Amino acid sequence: MKRKKYLLDAESYTKNLSNDTTRLDHLSRISLAYKKLEDSLGFRQMNLKVQKLSENEGIFKALGESHWDLAAFFKSYMVMDSAFFHYKKAYKSFNELPTDSTSQSLKGRILYNMGWIQDYFKDYLGAEVSITQALRIFNDLEDNPRIYNCNNLLGTIANNMKNSGKAIEYYKKAQNDLKKLQGSLRINSTSEIQNNIAYVFLKDEEYAKAEETYRELLNDSNLKPINPLLYSKALVSLSYALSKGKKEYSTAKDLLSEAIAINENTGFSFDQARAKQYLAEVLAAQNDTVGAVQIAHEALSLAKETSNNDHHLLILKLLTNLDSEKAMEYSNEYYALNEQIKNEERIIRDKFARVRLETDEVIEQNEKLTRQKQIWIGAVLALLALGIASYIIVSQRVSNNRLKFQQKQQESNQEIYNLMLSQQGKFEEGKQLEKKRISEELHDGILGEMLGIRLILSGLNDKEDDASIAQRAELIEKLREVEEEIRTISHELSDASYQKIHNFIVSIEELINTTGKSSGIECSFEFDEEVAWDNLVGDIKINAYRIVQESLQNCVKHARCQKVDVSFNVDNNGTLKLVVADNGVGFDTGKGKRGIGLRNVISRVEKLNGTLSFDSKKGVGTTVTVTFPTQYVNLDTPAKVEEYRQMLNV
Repeated sequence: MKRKKYLLDAESYTKNLSNDTTRLDHLSRISLAYKKLEDSLGFRQMNLKVQKLSENEGIFKALGESHWDLAAFFKSYMVMDSAFFHYKKAYKSFNELPTDSTSQSLKGRILYNMGWIQDYFKDYLGAEVSITQALRIFNDLEDNPRIYNCNNLLGTIANNMKNSGKAIEYYKKAQNDLKKLQGSLRINSTSEIQNNIAYVFLKDEEYAKAEETYRELLNDSNLKPINPLLYSKALVSLSYALSKGKKEYSTAKDLLSEAIAINENTGFSFDQARAKQYLAEVLAAQNDTVGAVQIAHEALSLAKETSNNDHHLLILKLLTNLDSEKAMEYSNEYYALNEQIKNEERIIRDKFARVRLETDEVIEQNEKLTRQKQIWIGAVLALLALGIASYIIVSQRVSNNRLKFQQKQQESNQEIYNLMLSQQGKFEEGKQLEKKRISEELHDGILGEMLGIRLILSGLNDKEDDASIAQRAELIEKLREVEEEIRTISHELSDASYQKIHNFIVSIEELINTTGKSSGIECSFEFDEEVAWDNLVGDIKINAYRIVQESLQNCVKHARCQKVDVSFNVDNNGTLKLVVADNGVGFDTGKGKRGIGLRNVISRVEKLNGTLSFDSKKGVGTTVTVTFPTQYVNLDTPAKVEEYRQMLNV
């Protein structure tokens, strides 16, 4: 009673807190305290307060954690459908958080719990999807204990789906994961994974392999004192392998007697039904029918008490063969229980489907509202732009400046034409330069697109749902577009291709955003809004674009970073400074070979009479800085540049 009074006092104290985040943190702790006191009502009431407050304030981390706590509460009471529902709610909340290591870890742990529940209710395909998504997240985070858990559970799921080859493959991966762990976790998990591998052999009726693996497990002198339950399960499984394989009924009987004694001493009643079922089978094989029937009845009672439906059915089937007088009664009970289990599994699968459908409908509705909001904002901006454009059009000054612009453009075109004529004498040299340029375009442009597509396709590799199929179709269409880009580059063998970078800053932003979405890296872009970027000559724009593209590609392939910052600035001396900084693993700048990508960057910088520098430390990140002099549409003097800017800004 005193502890509950303290919790009520603590709740009163939180009402005086002005910071919502701090208040939510305290309330969450109070709700968990109620749970530890086994005060279900207090926990549920406090949890509901946390949900409402965090939802009203838009604090998604607290909202997700409150659903997580409630899911764990239902899971502890074996109310699995409600637990799954709240895990799904928690995942939706965590999905609203900015993408970083913390939010990714939260989503991965929720997906793991959802997959565990789906496996529990034999929704094996759904479980495999959830655990695979969680594994992908934990691999990115290098979270070795949870990587082991995922591979172990995937092995169990594959075994339940009767895919023993795939189960062994996952269990072997889990064994390799254990090499990265330390302490008691590694010791206990080593025994667990060996038992799982042996059980696969047992289900496949490879009794010799099962016997060998179980004996290796039981030879560990530390297993029985540290984990008596696993020791007992291994004894039962080894006895089954011996009775079915070598027909060593006496040895199997001794092993089962030892296991049954351990279960009784430890109160491990769930596996006791299996142990006594196997003992009944051994007695029947020794022609002790009376003893077999007696033990089978004991096993049947234990299966009912522990809701062990799988062995409940097997024991009924065994009694049908052993007790001929009641064979019809056992057969009818077997049929009724089997139908009941199938109906319950069907209901649970339907509940899972409804939960997923309801969640998807909410997401779709939110996306629809967002699109409508964007349309209204776009319409308002369009009207505003139309008004400004109308004002500019009726101004005579704009008309005159446009005429000046056209005149200057004609002069620039004439200059380009004269330059092309002067280069006819260097045709062979031009061919070599053009080959080099096309190589750079293919490496920096096409490979960047292909890398983004590969990253997304790798995430969809094992998925067969409709959404994944549709997304793969979109990516195939994207590949067709890449094919068109290759064809375009092949045909555009003149300097005119360098003039295709219009809306320069928009192109850079689109490149950065596309890279961020495809790789999951948080990307930012800063630039000096006072600079007339679109007025840069084509050589500078295309080479700056390709340098940024190659740097981002290196961040995705090598840096293993979570964040990349890109900035463009022009100083008072007319020097363009381009900086690409990541927080990745870094590298030793004095070592390593230069690949074609880096050689292309160096070539582009030298072409523009610029400088290139790297600042990198292992574990800190890498900063690439490029500087080169700027030129604006071939204008000669700063006065003309300023005149041209004023003309465009009017």
